Order: sequence, then C-alpha cells, then structure tokens
Amino acid sequence: MRHKIVAGNWKMNNNLIETEELIKDLKNELKTVKLSEETRVIIAPSFVNLHAATKTTEESLIEVAAQNMHFAENGAYTGEVSAAMLTSLEVKTVILGHSERRSYFNEADDILVKKVNTALNNELEIIFCFGESLEDREQDNHFKVVESQLKNALFHLKSSNFTKIVLAYEPVWAIGTGKTASADQAQEMHSFIRKLLATQYNQELANSVSILYGGSVKPANAEEIFSKPDVDGGLIGGASLKAKDFTAIIKAI
Repeated sequence: MRHKIVAGNWKMNNNLIETEELIKDLKNELKTVKLSEETRVIIAPSFVNLHAATKTTEESLIEVAAQNMHFAENGAYTGEVSAAMLTSLEVKTVILGHSERRSYFNEADDILVKKVNTALNNELEIIFCFGESLEDREQDNHFKVVESQLKNALFHLKSSNFTKIVLAYEPVWAIGTGKTASADQAQEMHSFIRKLLATQYNQELANSVSILYGGSVKPANAEEIFSKPDVDGGLIGGASLKAKDFTAIIKAI
C-alpha cells in the first residue's frame, strides 16, 4: 500500500526529558486529529533516546525510527549502532542516506549499498534520502544526480524489496540556504523518480512506493506541497521539533 507519511527527523536535538515532553505534547495534539488508515506519523529521535521514545509512544499511532545505522552486524566500530540493536528496541524503520550523513560523514553510494542490504537483511524498513546540491541544480544536473544516487544505491534490489523502501527526496539547495523549492519543482522531481522506478522495475511498483519531500516543509507550505499527485508526505526537520507545527503539517496530509 502506498502510504501517506509525515516523518520528523529530530537530528541532534532534545535530551531525554525534552524527548519525552515533545512526544507527550505531540500525542496530546494528535488526539483531535483524524487520520486515514493509510497515513503514518514517524519520529526519529537520537540514538540515546530511542528506548524512551518507543516506550512513550506505546499505544499511540506514532512510530519511531532511527536516524542512521552501521552496515556491520557487530564488531569493533566504536560509537556505532547496529541493525540488531535497533530491532531489539522495537525500532522498525531507519533513515539512510540523509544529506547530512553524505556531506559531513562522507557516506558515498558504496557505503549506502552495504547499509541498505544490512537493513533489509534485518527486516528494517528504510527511509532512503537523496537529492542534489545547489551547484547541481544551477548546472541543470539535478535529474542526473538523483538518477545516479538511486541507481547506485537501490537498483540492485529485487522488486519485492521495495515493500520495505520509502524514498525521501531532499533538494539540498533548498535546506538552510534561503532558497525555496516550489511545490511544482517538488512534483516535477517526484514524477521523474516514479518514472525511473517504472522503467527499472514496473509501473505497479512505481505506483506503490511512497515518495516523501524533504525540502524545508513548514505549516505554511505543507498543504500545497502535499496536494501534488506524486508527493506522498514529508521528511520534516526543524518544524518537527514543535508539537503544534508538526501537527499542523500532519493535518495537511
């Protein structure tokens, strides 16, 4: 089923108390929100707060994801977290390929292939991030860059694997740069992505995969962006750190 998804990436924010308080505030805000059966709400706290988050969200519609994981099953990787560690906390989803992981921690396609394979081997759902830089966009290479990122990291997979894949398009040039991507630009890229999936696999698979938009979605622009036919929700950064703002975005779906 092609779900509508609003996912909040909390990045390196919120200590334990702040995490629990934000979840409680979000649960209270969502009490009056009626969501369809195909709509999902996901939050991704820091590693150290995942256990508290899974406990605090019990018996609620809020799902908990991890922001990253290592490709090794275990071993001498100080400071890293394995897939098995995540599943032991009842975390079922992991974000991979985020632009900040790519740029700050040099996560290239070959590393992401390993991470994708390990996540799937451990039955984790993946929110796979990708997108072009400002330079790529200005040089009119944005479609080539996105196609390359998807082909290099995901297109070795079997079609059946895509039941565990959610795609998240991040126009890096529209995040924290003062530049804004329009809803039409989001739709243009999402349509292109879906056509890539149809060409590589088939139209049925392409129509079944949720594609999220991750370019500075806020309460003010969420409804317009989410109204586009190939945009199935958003991967939200800063706006997900405030319960009222995140709820307003959820309502827009």
